[in-house]
Amino acid sequence: MALTSPRREPLADQVIAQLRIQITSGEWPVGSRIPTEVELVEQLGVARNTVREAVRALAHNGLLDIRQGSGTYVLATSELAGVMHRRFADAEQEQVAELRATLESSAARLAAGRRTERDLELLDLASERREEAWRSGDAESFVQADAAFHQAVVAASHNEVLAALYADLGEVLRTHLRNDVGPVLAAERYVPHADIVEAIRVQDGARAAERAAWVVGRCSVEEGT
Repeated sequence: MALTSPRREPLADQVIAQLRIQITSGEWPVGSRIPTEVELVEQLGVARNTVREAVRALAHNGLLDIRQGSGTYVLATSELAGVMHRRFADAEQEQVAELRATLESSAARLAAGRRTERDLELLDLASERREEAWRSGDAESFVQADAAFHQAVVAASHNEVLAALYADLGEVLRTHLRNDVGPVLAAERYVPHADIVEAIRVQDGARAAERAAWVVGRCSVEEGT
């Protein structure tokens, strides 16, 4: 999605709106670095102060993270997600694990009863990408792929409220995943997820819920060892 030069006043609000679209549409994914201030000035055709004001406003709302010396990164896809991230940034990881287990096991149980053939295709694809990310050895890529897999399970539940809540908690849950995985992918920390997909495929709700909770519990146990 190409950025376009804003034509109406106030310019800062126009720039904020355009940058928000880049974020919420997925053009700038969570965790990615956005174009530099100089690049944004060139693309948008506005003054540097206008761009700076817009970026700071989105950072204040929790969508962007300004890191001195590194750049500006996408932190969340909605203001509520940004609020969630700030609110639970210092939460105990054991409690976040319990939250993950509760949400993901419930979603897996619902998905087993409601999944469509398209859902299964998306779950298989997400599972394959998770495996590819693990084999790549890149920890952050794996975190993003693992998070996408669990989001696919939640989506297959066809509960829009649960899916929205899970998405708004996205960065909180990804932070927990990063702590689980660690900075280096180690074979002994690998947790298979194929059983979750298979249980959903055969519509075994109890099994799907149990396996979804198990993968979170296993990661948390290993983190504490």
